[in-house]
Amino acid sequence: MPSESKFPKLPIPDVDLWAFLFERKDRTYPDDKVIYFDPYTKRSYTYAQVRSAAENFGKGLKALWDWQKGDVLALYTPNCIDTPAITWGCHWAGGILSPANPNYTVEELAFQLKDSGARAIVTQLPFIKNAQEAAKKVGIPLDKVIVMGDQRDPEHKVKHFTSIINTAGSAKYRRTKAKPSEDLAFLVYSSGTTGHPKGVMLTHRNIVANTMMIKAAEAGHLQPTGGPTGEGDKLLAFLPFFHIYGLTCLIHQSLYSGLQLVVMPKFDLEDFCRFIQELKITFAYVVPPIVLLLSKHPLVSKYDLSSIRMMNSGAAPLTRELVEAVHKRLNVPVKQGYGLSETSPTTHTQPWEDWDKTIGSVGTLLPYQTAKYMSPEEKEMPVGEVGELWIKGPNVFKGYLNNPEGTAHALTADGYFKTGDVGYQDKNGNFYITDRVKELIKYKGFQVPPAELEGILVSHPNVLDVAVIGVYSKDQATELPRAYVVPKDGLGKTEKEAKEIIDWLGSKVAHHKKLRGGVRFVDEIPKSVSGKILRRMLKVKAQEEEEGTPKAHL
Repeated sequence: MPSESKFPKLPIPDVDLWAFLFERKDRTYPDDKVIYFDPYTKRSYTYAQVRSAAENFGKGLKALWDWQKGDVLALYTPNCIDTPAITWGCHWAGGILSPANPNYTVEELAFQLKDSGARAIVTQLPFIKNAQEAAKKVGIPLDKVIVMGDQRDPEHKVKHFTSIINTAGSAKYRRTKAKPSEDLAFLVYSSGTTGHPKGVMLTHRNIVANTMMIKAAEAGHLQPTGGPTGEGDKLLAFLPFFHIYGLTCLIHQSLYSGLQLVVMPKFDLEDFCRFIQELKITFAYVVPPIVLLLSKHPLVSKYDLSSIRMMNSGAAPLTRELVEAVHKRLNVPVKQGYGLSETSPTTHTQPWEDWDKTIGSVGTLLPYQTAKYMSPEEKEMPVGEVGELWIKGPNVFKGYLNNPEGTAHALTADGYFKTGDVGYQDKNGNFYITDRVKELIKYKGFQVPPAELEGILVSHPNVLDVAVIGVYSKDQATELPRAYVVPKDGLGKTEKEAKEIIDWLGSKVAHHKKLRGGVRFVDEIPKSVSGKILRRMLKVKAQEEEEGTPKAHL
């Protein structure tokens, strides 16, 4: 029988995100509560200010750009406290938000803009050149590439989003309501093994449901008032808002539950520790490489992190050794969760009270879902036996944009999503993830599709054949992409040539896709009769090479 949740079921309102967040009658905190805070500039948004800015931005979109229901707004930016207002302003106007990784190259951004059908882009001034170049490639007019954040264009050629808020005559416009289960709220992009990322279609219902599911799991633990400072729980946000983990768990959860979100544009260990100490942060969503730093880095000892009551790690598996090391060093508990872009994202988490009893588990199922482990022949596996995890629930996505074949492969006729992750559950309903069916490399929570890198590398003049795999680095607690290269005519097998290939690829891809695991030269790539790369054989080879190999080029 499929497993069901042990967490309480909080009702999921049948409304769109705007109504869910801004038209509710049960809010337990005041209008002037500061929700989003920038610790660098001290700029902030209260609940009322977010609502007002979002509504006025939505009116401006309608007045200035004739924004229609279903229009897509792309966001190409690091974390910023303006992101929530722009996100919900887009929704107010009936639009769909598509966030893009700010590390994307022009080509990578252009692909997402074209695939999503984006009508406009919001970025920040340091990223304007790439945004404008990508816009030109796909035919987005440059007056629809605008900026957010603290920096403004000194030449006044690029509009700041606040100028859209102040559009004359926008008061007459009314909110466009969305159908919760049908209309999309977000188009997030998840890498596929075929190379190009896939547009994951998430409805308003998906995000509303997942926000309530997360609240059920954290209910009674995270509160808008009280706590060490009297201001209630404070969350530290460095996980990217363009990723579904940050989008739901940070942006939506903080506003719905009245938790203050301290927003960092990117991770910096010293600032992370300093803000915890100075601002009395009580909760943080993290990823395994950060847990590793907290367990080992000497800098951490300079700070008092005792206000942290719990951390939640996700995006990649976390080992027992890391959890125990952090608890021993800092007396900070770390629980683990699990989810995917296609599930909005959170499907499992460890209960607060059980974090130390089931270390290594991703926890138990969140409410409103059913899950089962299936054999390759699609037979359900009994408790304790390994299979592929399938999940069904109101948080499961609508499908992949412009990709009916991918959607049909991922979703069963009765609504189960095939996660591509392998594991098992124990007799107490704790779920374990042990491996991946998919071949994606996970670098610090980012997905790196090997086929994409192979497609680029094979175009290098000195590369005859190539395969890319992820090699696990204990030092960094993450997988690193490594290329196994058959050089043309058997030439060039030196460190110098390896570095040249690494640098060459590095100039063509986003930061997280670089060959941090290095290049290894081989005589041939192991392949099946049908020509499929046998990555498992390369993984065995990588393990054998682990002792006494030269350091990977970074």
